[in-house]
Amino acid sequence: MEPSSAPPCRMCVPRLGLLLAVSLLTAWIPTTVAQLTVEPVPPDAAEGMDVLLLVYNLPENSPVYLWYKGETADPNRLIATYVTSLGNTAPGPAYSARDRILSNGSLLIQNVTLEDTGNYTIQAMNILYVPSEASAQFRVYPKLPEPHITSNQSQPVEGEDSVAFTCEPEIQNITYLWWIHGQRLPETTDRLQLSPDNRTLTVLSVTRNDTGPYECGVSNPGNTARSDPFSMNVSYGPDAPTISPPDLYYCSGANLSLFCHAVSDPPAQYSWLVNGRLQQATQELLVPNVSVNNSGSYTCHVNNSITGLNRITVENITVFGPVAQPAIRVINTTVLERDRLVLTCLTDDAGISIRWIFNSQSLNLTARTRLSPGNSTLNIYPVMKVDEGEYQCEAFHLNCSSKSDPLWMTVKDNPEPESSDLLPGAIAGIVIGVVAGVALIAVLAYFLYCSKTGRASDQRHLTEYKPSASNHSQGRSDSSPEKVDEVTYSSLIFNAQQPKQPTPASLSPRATETVYSEVKRK
Repeated sequence: MEPSSAPPCRMCVPRLGLLLAVSLLTAWIPTTVAQLTVEPVPPDAAEGMDVLLLVYNLPENSPVYLWYKGETADPNRLIATYVTSLGNTAPGPAYSARDRILSNGSLLIQNVTLEDTGNYTIQAMNILYVPSEASAQFRVYPKLPEPHITSNQSQPVEGEDSVAFTCEPEIQNITYLWWIHGQRLPETTDRLQLSPDNRTLTVLSVTRNDTGPYECGVSNPGNTARSDPFSMNVSYGPDAPTISPPDLYYCSGANLSLFCHAVSDPPAQYSWLVNGRLQQATQELLVPNVSVNNSGSYTCHVNNSITGLNRITVENITVFGPVAQPAIRVINTTVLERDRLVLTCLTDDAGISIRWIFNSQSLNLTARTRLSPGNSTLNIYPVMKVDEGEYQCEAFHLNCSSKSDPLWMTVKDNPEPESSDLLPGAIAGIVIGVVAGVALIAVLAYFLYCSKTGRASDQRHLTEYKPSASNHSQGRSDSSPEKVDEVTYSSLIFNAQQPKQPTPASLSPRATETVYSEVKRK
């Protein structure tokens, strides 16, 4: 019995040793090696897209990669085998021309179809041909058609109609999305309502601001399709028309051009009425060379045939007669420097306004320039060389005006000394200074006069006393010569007691001295 059993035992030794070696090597491999994984990119795809099954943590120096269609490494569902040393792929039973194994072990499936949905498994061998497996799955969804929007109203009217937008076509198991003005519509409002499946968007009581654009989209986990923008035409208006220009006053001979505009969609129809009579059905009204007979009410009438609304605006326009041409009156068109220039604007119209023009520009007023009330008279003093030029006066009333003929004023050099160039303010200052000086001299003279007359009064008392004593002692009559002297002296005393108001000419020191001498002599 032993001979027959010995050979099998000798044959089992090598196999047992190999298994033990493999077990030892397997036990020796660090357990911290990262696990083999597969990630589908993208996990959800649409028909026609490419899907990459990306592999992570392949065994180092793996000689062979094998890919299977399914959750297990079923040889009957082998897609392909990739030999790294050769860099080639050996197809399996489940292989298609759209499958490609990359050098990093990943599987690329191009132009996927609905049948490609499912699980995929990779089997990677290490250098000892011990396999590692990992699986992943992805799903392929039908490719969505490009949607479009339909509307139940082709020409809604503002404030009257509601519009329902529908996203076409109808597709099962998808999500409908809406955008307005490029912004995603997250929820409904008082005027925006969505159907239960979000396929229909309704705008209640549309306004001109609801024109759009609107976009709808269809979406599944694999892809999203978006429609072209859709804008609806909302009929509105016309709003109250405006007339331009807004001028209400015109001068005879002018051209009257009025333009009417109203906000409206579709554009409004225009017509004009003057004093209630239809003139023309145009947007612009032109009346050339108007006269006072063209004054009256001008009415712009607008109409929208779709909305049926009408609006009017009225302007009352007044046309004035022409303004008579004014004229400039001047004494001489030549004036000397430092002299005065006076120009007067004459007009036959009453209640007219005047403005002055110098060298074709509005006259700038300076410290030397004065205008009379109403601006009819222009006064320049003192005249300077810069005042030489062309003068005009313009008479105007509202929009009507008329200019005088140009008048050229020449300014020549003044031969008088420059001192005569003093301004009125400087001359007034000099006069005030002179008057103040004279007043001061008068005051001093007055005090001097009072001093002198005081001395004369003392002498008078002395002289008066003597005649009185002589008169009582000698008994002279009133007709004696001494009486005459006394009367003369009394006259001097009277003048001394009531002096007149002193003046610089009459109360000089010299005159006072003379009077005193005469009194002393008597």
